[in-house]
Amino acid sequence: MRARSVRTTPRGPRRATVTAEKIPTSPLFRAASCLLATTLLGSTLTACGQEKASSGALNPNGTFDSASPAPSGSAPPTGTAHPSSLPTPQVNQDVLSRYREFQKVYKQVYERNDATDLATVAVDPVLTNVTRDVEKVKAANQVWRFTLVTNPKVYARAKDGLTVYVVDCLRTLGSYRFSTKTGKRTGGGPGGAFVYRTAVRYDSGTWKVSDSIRDEKC
Repeated sequence: MRARSVRTTPRGPRRATVTAEKIPTSPLFRAASCLLATTLLGSTLTACGQEKASSGALNPNGTFDSASPAPSGSAPPTGTAHPSSLPTPQVNQDVLSRYREFQKVYKQVYERNDATDLATVAVDPVLTNVTRDVEKVKAANQVWRFTLVTNPKVYARAKDGLTVYVVDCLRTLGSYRFSTKTGKRTGGGPGGAFVYRTAVRYDSGTWKVSDSIRDEKC
């Protein structure tokens, strides 16, 4: 299957075909780079195990929360053993755990319009693409509120074992844009579900999301 490259927009590092209105959904929706597609087509990959699905709940907020942001939800990444010294099931577990942490931080970044914590879970090109998008949204006096349900599975890995590929049917239960000046809703919608293919790279002793693309609906 040939994945489509995506482009940066209000919610996710990657976007393939998107609606006229930018509706955030996942890091995939935002960073628009073809790095992952190139890697998938040009590298030797090995099939991997799978994980159980996770669930989420929609907690819509009709007004803009002007209170001070909550304390940072992500602690500095702690080092993990080098992948080559661990059994594959353990590596897969570590990768999926970090992928879920990325999704958590990604959501917080847009809720606060502050990408400071993103570097704990992401590297370029996702890091730069999402940071720039958050700055653009903030400059426009807008903020996004959205809820995601993830179901990630490891499906391949690079030959050197330092990049692992995750596939996820990422479902957006709701994604709405608000004015930070009036608190009124200015855009967004109910969202949808798309397959995202994400590269998670071992970097400086921990796993971080490096690139992601959106594929077909799921």
